[in-house]
Amino acid sequence: MSEQTEKTQAGDATGTGHLERHRRFMQGTVVSDKMDKTIVVQVTRRYRHPKYKKYVNERVRYKAHDETNDAKMGDKVRIIESRPLSRDKRWRLTSVLERAPTL
Repeated sequence: MSEQTEKTQAGDATGTGHLERHRRFMQGTVVSDKMDKTIVVQVTRRYRHPKYKKYVNERVRYKAHDETNDAKMGDKVRIIESRPLSRDKRWRLTSVLERAPTL
């Protein structure tokens, strides 16, 4: 067996057995928490249009897994990319950054 094959089978130096890949993360606002263990997070980004040079706001909504139903509507949260958990869910909730004000 070659040295490279042995390293691949043994895993990385941390002993987890697989190499940790870079995962994307995003910050956004919870716009829905009506589903069980699922939240809908709206991420807003602002960019300059390449042709018209005008600033555009783009809003994208992601469904994220919230195991403990911790996040509520209006909270600012951080989500991280994960394996597919259902037809629409590809993200997991990592932390609630800021709680929504309660009335």
